[in-house]
Amino acid sequence: MIAGQPYVMRGLDRVNDMTDTPSSPDQTAPGPAVLRVLAQYVKDLSFENPGLFSTQQGAPAPEIELGIDVRVEPGPPADQIFAVELRLSAKAKRQESVVFICELIYAGVFQLQEAKREDVEPMLLIECPRLLFPFARRIIADVTREGGHPPLMIDPIDFVGLYRQQKQRADEQAQASA
Repeated sequence: MIAGQPYVMRGLDRVNDMTDTPSSPDQTAPGPAVLRVLAQYVKDLSFENPGLFSTQQGAPAPEIELGIDVRVEPGPPADQIFAVELRLSAKAKRQESVVFICELIYAGVFQLQEAKREDVEPMLLIECPRLLFPFARRIIADVTREGGHPPLMIDPIDFVGLYRQQKQRADEQAQASA
């Protein structure tokens, strides 16, 4: 859990934020959306090491299968609080034998303030996991290193691309069922 002031991310939604033109006091445009990180924590962590002795010197590097999933659970609607889970799984295999399996659910509690309805889903499925990812990546690297293997350094994840793929699949399924 993060102590003290939560991290606040402000976007530049208004034209006046990027110009020298002062805004008039009678404008009632809402301010930029604010994403507050209220907490972040390891929700679940599993590491299995069945192939420790198969990692001898000179053996080829194992093949890594990586799984990524993002889940959102709404909290109290009046408070606009959401729990976002970043689920990472890594399975290392050498030929047919499993070297290690690591599964992590790293979660954060976020509050959205002044977010437009159409911005809520992208903020929860893109920005929240993007904030959680560096911490989850470090945990995976530390756990695999402590398990006697080289640290598994997961490449950065394109959460925008994943979001677009998910939206495209959902649209295709909706058209197929119609």
